[in-house]
Amino acid sequence: MADSAPTDILEMRGITKTFPGVKALQDVNLTVRRGEIHAICGENGAGKSTLMKVLSGVYPFGTYDGDIVLDGENAQFGNINDSEARGVVIIHQELALVPYLSIAENIFLGNERRRLGGAIDWNRTNAEAAVLLERVGLKESPTTLVSALGVGKQQLLEIAKAISKDVRLLILDEPTAALNDNDSEHLLDLLRQFKSQGITSIMISHKLAEIAEIADRTTIIRDGQSIETFDMAEAGGSSEAIQNRIIRGMVGRDLDNRYPDRESHPGEEVLRVEDWTVYHPTQPGRVIVEGANLNVRAGEVVGIAGLMGAGRTELAMSLFGRSYGRDISGTAYVHGEEVDVHSVPEAIKAGIAYVSEDRKQYGLNLIEDIRRNISAAGLGKLSKHGFVNENEELKVAGEYRESMNIRTPNVLVEVGKLSGGNQQKVVLSKWLYTAPEVLILDEPTRGIDVGAKYEIYTIINKLVASGKAVLVISSELPELLGICDRIYTLAFGRITGEVDVASATQEGLMALMTQETAQETKA
Repeated sequence: MADSAPTDILEMRGITKTFPGVKALQDVNLTVRRGEIHAICGENGAGKSTLMKVLSGVYPFGTYDGDIVLDGENAQFGNINDSEARGVVIIHQELALVPYLSIAENIFLGNERRRLGGAIDWNRTNAEAAVLLERVGLKESPTTLVSALGVGKQQLLEIAKAISKDVRLLILDEPTAALNDNDSEHLLDLLRQFKSQGITSIMISHKLAEIAEIADRTTIIRDGQSIETFDMAEAGGSSEAIQNRIIRGMVGRDLDNRYPDRESHPGEEVLRVEDWTVYHPTQPGRVIVEGANLNVRAGEVVGIAGLMGAGRTELAMSLFGRSYGRDISGTAYVHGEEVDVHSVPEAIKAGIAYVSEDRKQYGLNLIEDIRRNISAAGLGKLSKHGFVNENEELKVAGEYRESMNIRTPNVLVEVGKLSGGNQQKVVLSKWLYTAPEVLILDEPTRGIDVGAKYEIYTIINKLVASGKAVLVISSELPELLGICDRIYTLAFGRITGEVDVASATQEGLMALMTQETAQETKA
């Protein structure tokens, strides 16, 4: 007898979800075929994550309009446990792991392996965890604390946790956003393996090259509505053609150039760093940055390229008030004057600002409003006799909301409710209000869509046009080549090269990023 199972594992019909004052989803339709890898693309705030939260029961039945059909049967999930019982498991962008519990404890948290009397069976727990770890390619012991794992391994642990629940439909929200190229490729290989085993995956991602590489079909969501679903094999053939098709659907127009044009007219030197050396904060004798020398001029964008662990962020944070490291030596100059950067207030006073790669942990107070976040680093400019002038604070925040195109009705909106792109604009506004001479941007476009990226690039261009000096750290070599004047390469804590963008290539940069000895001359 022929298999009567429906071809489609999932159908979402006419999904509408409203929050107070905001219609996040309007009549969205989504069909996912059994055993495929289905991508969902859209700008930040388009409604992608909201749709997946509806599907997984985070937003329970009754809080939205429309129907969910799973395996040919109506699904009315009251909570996430209901969806997991049907084999639907979601891995959110913010990893839900407990750092001070072991790998095995995290995998089975809420789903413990118990003996008849109710006590946890640790032998069974660790044995089953070991099998799951092998399946996702992790070699760590099940008793290892999660705090000892890097972000890439934590993402794989989340997948191990998902497949422990007999997953049939796996939802991944920006799974590679914080991963390096090797970890990202390993995760994509894992999804291919799952596909061969009959597991269906839905993947939300802003990394369009990855989508072009792995997805069978893609659905575009724009402004809370489903725009189109298309088969990747019919979307143009080449990765570039597929990416352009996705971008056109996401933003409603062609983005002929992903990087805005800018004329480069570097002026006088603003920042110079000489013989900068940084040691690990808790491991005496371990050098993280060794003898770094670099400079940035007014009206210039300078990039720092390096593989994960090369010391890029550590270099930036150590310059910004010694936010990282110990036994730091070397000299920093701003406009030719040696500056004291022993603390964050001193670095700010010297004209240095740093936008962290982790905006949610280090850059923003997510439960506070836009106004308070923008004023946070420059309260001294708003204070008199210890009191903040709230009218002036509102005025300043309103001006940045306008000039930075922060899409929100007012500055009293809680920052945690904003899209990633708008959150990044708030962080930039906060540091621009301190009137820095040099702005260090660490992964400024991580986790935001192509439209928001273009806006960030435009803001950077305006800054350098006004005479500011900008230092950009990015894991995306095309981004550095698209927005910078010069690029320093960093490998194993050492600067290995300095390249003018006019003569730079991705292959040349990668060669410098993997060599262990510094170059004496420009590449």
